[in-house]
Amino acid sequence: MPHDYIPRPDGDFSAWANHYYIAVKEWWAAHGLDLGELGPLEAALDLWNKGYAAHIAAQAKAEGAAAAKRQARFGPPTSGTGVPPVIPALEAEARRIAAFIQTYPKTTDADRATIGITVRDTSKTPAPTPTSAPVVQVESGQRLTHRLRFTDAAAPTRRGKPPGTIGAEVWLALTPTGQPAPPPGDSYKFLSVSSRGNLQTDFPSAEAGKTAYYALRWVSTRGEKGPWSEVCAATVAA
Repeated sequence: MPHDYIPRPDGDFSAWANHYYIAVKEWWAAHGLDLGELGPLEAALDLWNKGYAAHIAAQAKAEGAAAAKRQARFGPPTSGTGVPPVIPALEAEARRIAAFIQTYPKTTDADRATIGITVRDTSKTPAPTPTSAPVVQVESGQRLTHRLRFTDAAAPTRRGKPPGTIGAEVWLALTPTGQPAPPPGDSYKFLSVSSRGNLQTDFPSAEAGKTAYYALRWVSTRGEKGPWSEVCAATVAA
């Protein structure tokens, strides 16, 4: 197959296209042809140059933002090596505070699980990782309020958390009405760890009419997480 005269990489293509237009315009004029016939070519080149410049600027901005994000989390690269410190910046501060909380005499395992730090195992027989998921019901009849009630899928008729757990993590995602339920993950925000089998959620007036999606999972006394519950949905009553 003959080699295509138009380069494929955008940078090469941009340089070629601008040179091509100038050379064609000179050739057109030298032969006494109507330069107006090159109007569509000129307009297309102008559109490309604007779009390509915007793309380069956005790419540079994104790379700068990514570098700022890395530095905020890991700190500046080690001088001369380009390798980030092992525990710098935000991670270093988070670990320093966590170390204090761990040794504070009034800290409980429930506190540790809620905060998201290591729950120390002080028992001879470690608690197993939860294998069942919560079963969730939402009462949504009251204005701007949801009341969650949940039991264990392994014992749905009995209230209470499974043995070896401190309670259930409760996560919430709010979406406009009609949007599908997002899967548990980054779309959800953490609300609480509840050990009582119920939880009340209150919403501001601006959230009225939206759909609230709840996803729960059990947390063991060692901080290990069980499987997610089925996502449960309810409208925020106005």
